[in-house]
Amino acid sequence: MIMIALAFASAPFAFGGTDGSTTSSIAISDEPPRFDLAIETAYLLSIFNPPRHYEIDANFLTARMRWGTNLNGEGLLRGYNQIYFSALAEPILRGIENHYFGINAGPRYNFVRPGSRFAAFFSAGVGLGWIDSQPEIYSGQGQDFTFNIVGAVGVTYRFSDRFSGQIGLLYQHFSNAGLTDPNPSLNLLGLQLGLVHSF
Repeated sequence: MIMIALAFASAPFAFGGTDGSTTSSIAISDEPPRFDLAIETAYLLSIFNPPRHYEIDANFLTARMRWGTNLNGEGLLRGYNQIYFSALAEPILRGIENHYFGINAGPRYNFVRPGSRFAAFFSAGVGLGWIDSQPEIYSGQGQDFTFNIVGAVGVTYRFSDRFSGQIGLLYQHFSNAGLTDPNPSLNLLGLQLGLVHSF
């Protein structure tokens, strides 16, 4: 996660020249990308009165495909849709279990202004995965197979037509949908950073 944060901070120099003035002079197309490939990381803390405190380093490899645009008007909803698919690898830094691996998919909407490098976004998806459950420990997850729900809101900044960075707030839920009893579930919230390659 630290390496991603450092890369995010240095990306304007790595992708856009040696100083801020060089980066700002790069022309940005109003045409949204057809495909994105993103590396994303988030530091998540458990919320909603969990039985045990958790801290998770959530890492995502995400592919996104444009699916429909609304770029003709000047209103608040001007933007474009995407469908995304993520692979999840999440070391559990504090908690009962040790790691979680999964997949997640869903829609994302990007709000764009003509000529602007900034775009707000929100996304929401569902998926499934596997956790090293510890059902013998009180409040541990009841089984390895687990469903997940992921939602995010944030802002993207385009360094160029091909590279951008993003920062946002990410919510994640783990549950086995009542396949075991008890089913304590997990609800987590935290800051997410990402680097995006568009093509």
